Amino acid sequence: MKIATFSTHQYDEQYLNQFNTGHEITFLEVPLNEQTVALTAGFDAVCIFVNDLINVAILKVLKTNGIKLIVLRCAGFNNVDVSTANEYGIPVVRVPAYSPEAVAEHAMALILTLNRKTHKAYNRIREGNFSLEKLMGFNLHERKIAVIGTGSIGKAFCKIIRGFGCEIAAYDIFPDAALKESGVVYGTLEETLKDADVVSLHCPLNEETHHLINENTLKLFKQGAMLINTSRGGLVKTIDVIEALKSGQLGYLGLDVYEQEATLFFRDFSEDVIQDDLIARLISFPNVLITSHQGFFTKEAMEQIAVTTFENIDAFVNGKELVNRVG
Repeated sequence: MKIATFSTHQYDEQYLNQFNTGHEITFLEVPLNEQTVALTAGFDAVCIFVNDLINVAILKVLKTNGIKLIVLRCAGFNNVDVSTANEYGIPVVRVPAYSPEAVAEHAMALILTLNRKTHKAYNRIREGNFSLEKLMGFNLHERKIAVIGTGSIGKAFCKIIRGFGCEIAAYDIFPDAALKESGVVYGTLEETLKDADVVSLHCPLNEETHHLINENTLKLFKQGAMLINTSRGGLVKTIDVIEALKSGQLGYLGLDVYEQEATLFFRDFSEDVIQDDLIARLISFPNVLITSHQGFFTKEAMEQIAVTTFENIDAFVNGKELVNRVG
């Protein structure tokens, strides 16, 4: 197949070329959106990532241009109008799991860094400052950790924090029997958030979870609790989190995703003035740590993404069952 691959970087080309099973790939650095969709003419399929967009208007052009398959090289699909794609007869396939441990480990890294302030200590030492003032953290041992969403990533995260001797509370509409047996206590969202020292989000973004963390749910948090989001930016209403940080209701914030990240993440703005006032405000807080959607970014995960991507494409070409089809 001739495949137009959007939002690509050097590392995408490296792994997709390495595991290519014989398809003609054109790498495009630009994201797929209404301004770039014309570039799909002459291709059989499009391959997209988390910040590409496929809405009704774009789908009309894809259909006109003869696109037969939409290939997501990620797990989330909230950026694709799947129902309309199905109406147009264009299957949507994804990579449902690519090293859940990678994202879970990154969530743990955010927690430890925010808590023990190792990023600040690193910068101090480089400047010859060996003081311990304002670097005090807290023991994670026996603290309550609220895990919102216990799919593959949430489950991997639970296994990690169990090793720290934490009390694990979880919320998921489909509780995991194995986690229950291991001592994870499931409850309502309110019960799970109450008295938690750390709240870590591991759920998908959909109509039910959009702005799950907002002014009302933040009031349920323990005063000074930590919020970690390595899932999807839209789970958190940013303006409400900023107010909670200003009031002290929220004590720490670790983000690997951001609800307006499509205009920022994966690009270098070091020589520019950032126009997003909300993220500029977040960056100004001393108790906020933001990374640029790198939770997935390990060698093992990149290999799995490439392998599964081509398995999905080959299944379509060969008329086999699309086991990773969305919807």
